[in-house]
Amino acid sequence: MRIALIALLFAVQAAFAAPETDYQAAIWHPLHFKPAIETATNEQCLACHQEILEKSVKSESPAGVKASEALAWYQTLSVYDGEQETFHRRHLVTPMAKELMNLKCNTCHEGHSSREEAPIPPTSTDAGFTLRKTVNPETTCLKCHGQMDYQQMGLPSPWAQSQPMFQSCMTCHVAIRTTRHQVNYLNAEAIEKAGQANSDSCYGCHGGRAWYRISYPYPRHAWPGMAATIPEWAKNRPTESAARFQLPKAAE
Repeated sequence: MRIALIALLFAVQAAFAAPETDYQAAIWHPLHFKPAIETATNEQCLACHQEILEKSVKSESPAGVKASEALAWYQTLSVYDGEQETFHRRHLVTPMAKELMNLKCNTCHEGHSSREEAPIPPTSTDAGFTLRKTVNPETTCLKCHGQMDYQQMGLPSPWAQSQPMFQSCMTCHVAIRTTRHQVNYLNAEAIEKAGQANSDSCYGCHGGRAWYRISYPYPRHAWPGMAATIPEWAKNRPTESAARFQLPKAAE
């Protein structure tokens, strides 16, 4: 009887002490790799990574600057509403994200291999290792956070200075490159309406919140009335979005 009770006690302790999946097993879960990650849902990802939506911005920086008394860089345009938010919340659950975006976890996170992650301690030279969970900024972040190439667009100066002259992006784009935003990570109809109401909605992604000093080479989708002659700068541009970003009808 005593032995049975001791065995039961150890079993209960083990059940409460051991997680369902230990860390080493979790990092090799099939959802972290292709092809499973390509069809992973947000619910599947957030089952383990829910904390990315629960973290909040600190009310005060280590230097003593209060968040309530300072604007973050992404708050500087008129179309941002609300207090400062964390990175993932800005892209997934804020009012702007829900209105204009349709981002999924695997829009940016395409899977990774722990064998290819940067070693600790780091190497002194570029060994080809990947950081940040293999999020490729050239194919993800740059699409919405590149510089506005105003020279290529024929503007006399950056949009902040040119805006009073043109008033709205739609002054030109009501007839130029009208096939746009047709990708599965954006809400195209809502974006068009927002752009008609306020050019900051356009500029917010196209230069207003630039992380990089270069612009993104957007695919040049054909539009009604498009000139037959292709400009020199556009001759090497793709004519459609990457397959994984295409809407179902376009992909078929």
